[in-house]
Amino acid sequence: MHKKTDTESRILSGNAKADSFYHTLEWLITAFAGTLVFIFFIMQVYRIPTGSMAETLRGAHFRLRCRQCGYRFDYDFRQDVYRAGENVTPRDQLPLLPTPPRCPSCGYLEPQIQISGGKAYVRQGERVLPGQLHTVYKGDQIFVLKCIYQFFEPKRWDVVVFKNPLEPKINYIKRLIAGPGQTVQLIDGDVYIDGHIQRKPAAVQDELWMPIYDNDFRPIRPEEPRFNGHAWRQPFENRPQSRWELQTNHLSVFALNADDGTVHRVRYNPHIGNDFRATYAYDEPDKYPLMPVCSDLMVRCYVRIGDDSAFGAHLGKYGIGYEGWIYADGRAEIIRIHPDGTTEVLAEGKCDAAEGPVLFRFANADHLLRLEYGAFDLHFDLGVEPDAAGTHRDIPPEVELAGVGKVWLDHIGVFRDIHYITDNIRRATEAEPLTLGPDEFFVCGDNSPYSFDSRLWDKPGRGNNGRNYREGIVPRDFLVGKAFFVHWPGGWRLKKEPLRWIPCPDGMKVIYGGN
Repeated sequence: MHKKTDTESRILSGNAKADSFYHTLEWLITAFAGTLVFIFFIMQVYRIPTGSMAETLRGAHFRLRCRQCGYRFDYDFRQDVYRAGENVTPRDQLPLLPTPPRCPSCGYLEPQIQISGGKAYVRQGERVLPGQLHTVYKGDQIFVLKCIYQFFEPKRWDVVVFKNPLEPKINYIKRLIAGPGQTVQLIDGDVYIDGHIQRKPAAVQDELWMPIYDNDFRPIRPEEPRFNGHAWRQPFENRPQSRWELQTNHLSVFALNADDGTVHRVRYNPHIGNDFRATYAYDEPDKYPLMPVCSDLMVRCYVRIGDDSAFGAHLGKYGIGYEGWIYADGRAEIIRIHPDGTTEVLAEGKCDAAEGPVLFRFANADHLLRLEYGAFDLHFDLGVEPDAAGTHRDIPPEVELAGVGKVWLDHIGVFRDIHYITDNIRRATEAEPLTLGPDEFFVCGDNSPYSFDSRLWDKPGRGNNGRNYREGIVPRDFLVGKAFFVHWPGGWRLKKEPLRWIPCPDGMKVIYGGN
């Protein structure tokens, strides 16, 4: 047998090393090519630049917790106010400017921050206290499916990334509202296509409920006169002759113990708590008084019903009352109360009777009444025309809780639907509908008061070769893709770390769109 010489062994060893090197290089080139294909044709990472899609998606922001009640919310970081460069997130903690935020639950308005000698402070009476500083978090980073609209038609309520028609080098992100050939109108905050109201898929609707009041979060110093301009009081109040206990040993519980067989009611007072205006905790509160009232509302609570007892919630819209009732024997009803006091049963059902606390939700959104009790779901369609739910849109909405017998409530909350602002918009109003042509789309931001979108664009879109597009539309060839997952929400760092390498896991989520 031939024995390998040292020279042969070195040659073979060198060949093996060369083969290994070229194999590794080949693998790296293949991986790089695959990554390029993935990025250019399949998926793209996109950082949310502004707060126009809040609360669904956030640009650079502050993560706050109300110093009174502990409610968690986010507040916009405005680069222009802090003179920060575009897409720059400061490392230092900063005061909240230009105006302090208001808690979306208890209504507490943070003290105004003042700056003197480079230091932040607040005045409380005659006292001067250090101003609280907060960390700035980067905007959400999301995955965008780039190729999906090559094979499937974009759907209403999809969150889409597209080239800004006014500046095509910049990508925007909004929610798709209407598509080719459709006539779009925004009426009292709702979306109408070809004269019919458009309802959001359940997952989208759940994400777009905005808090008005959450009874789980009570202020620790209610005597301070900064809760919507006064000391804090429970915004739910007993109606005359009603006997709900609103200040029980368990502060978050409402209790009724009545044996007179009559209906006892508590009413939410918007002059004491946060009102029904289409406000966002993410935005500056100095604009709140200018916002329109939103009448699409939801009540949520956990309920325990005693024997021979019942619980219901009342929502008033355009002067007409709607009530959802659950009875101890398992009956369920949705009732309409006309302005003259007459009532009619709109829907009936049978649910499983339960002893323990059960999740109860009653909502009126997009002309659809929906009563949920645990797994039970009862709904009624009020109609799709603009006046199907009434015509007197200037009448304030109402929220009440009602009970008969023995009822215990916990985790009580009031929420409002998204409300698309129509004041001073340029198109798609009730009086001036917008009909889209072939390959044209209409988009709006979820943070309607602070979104520059199809409602407001004041110049034609700019295309290639000097081509112009109509004002207010996104052409099909400007669509980049569909946003579908927040994979890096904000990001924070340990005190001594220079990089924000730790994502905030509570913000990782699917971005819901059309069915």
